[in-house]
Amino acid sequence: MVSGVARRRRGATLSGPGHHTLRAVDPDLEMVTRLRTGDEEAFVTLVSRYQQPMLRLARSFVPSQAVAEEAVQDTWLGLVRGIERFEGRSSFKTWLFRILVNRARSAGTKEHPAAPTEALHAVDPSRFNAEGQWADPVDRWVEESERRLDAATWSPILKAALDDLPPRQRQVVLLRDVEGLSHDEACAVLGISVGNQRVLLHRGRSQLRGILEAKMGKG
Repeated sequence: MVSGVARRRRGATLSGPGHHTLRAVDPDLEMVTRLRTGDEEAFVTLVSRYQQPMLRLARSFVPSQAVAEEAVQDTWLGLVRGIERFEGRSSFKTWLFRILVNRARSAGTKEHPAAPTEALHAVDPSRFNAEGQWADPVDRWVEESERRLDAATWSPILKAALDDLPPRQRQVVLLRDVEGLSHDEACAVLGISVGNQRVLLHRGRSQLRGILEAKMGKG
C-alpha cells in the first residue's frame, strides 16, 4: 500500500532494489519496513504517532483547527500516493513534516491571501563563530525550568504560552524543543536559513521562559 522513510544508518536497509541505506536508530525504521510490504497496521501506527504533532504544527500556519485537520489529512493522502518519490535522505519525521508544512502554507494562503507575515530582521554574520554557533551565547534556560518544561510539555500553561507565540517562533520551538529536530532538520522543514532559525528559536524560548518563570513564581 504505502512505504516509509527513515534516516540512513550503516547496516540498516529497506527491502527492494534502489532504496537508500537507512540510519539504524530511526524510531520509525520498523514501521517503514513494514509499510513497504503493504502492512496497513504500520500506517495506522504512524498516524497514531504523528497525528497530534502534525496538528499542532499545522495550526501555526492556518487560521482554524478545521483547516489544520484538512492539511494533516491531505498530508497523509500525499504520503500514500507519493511515497515512492522519497529518496531516503532524511528521517521519516522530517520528510513528513516537510510535506505538512507545504500543504499547511498552501491552505493558509487560500484562507488569508493578504495576511501579513511576521517581520524578521537579518542577523549580522559576525554574531556567529566559524561553527555557526552564537559568538556571544544567548542566555540558557535555567536548569529547573528545563526539567519542568520536559515534565509538563503539554500542560495547559505551556500550551497557552506556545499558542501565544508569533507563528514563526512557535513553529521553530515546536520542531526543536517539542519534536526534537536538529537545527538542520528544522531549517529543512520550514525552508529557512540557519541564522533565522537561531534567532526565531532564541526569541521563542525567551518569551516562553518569561511566561513559565512568572507562572512558577520566578518572575
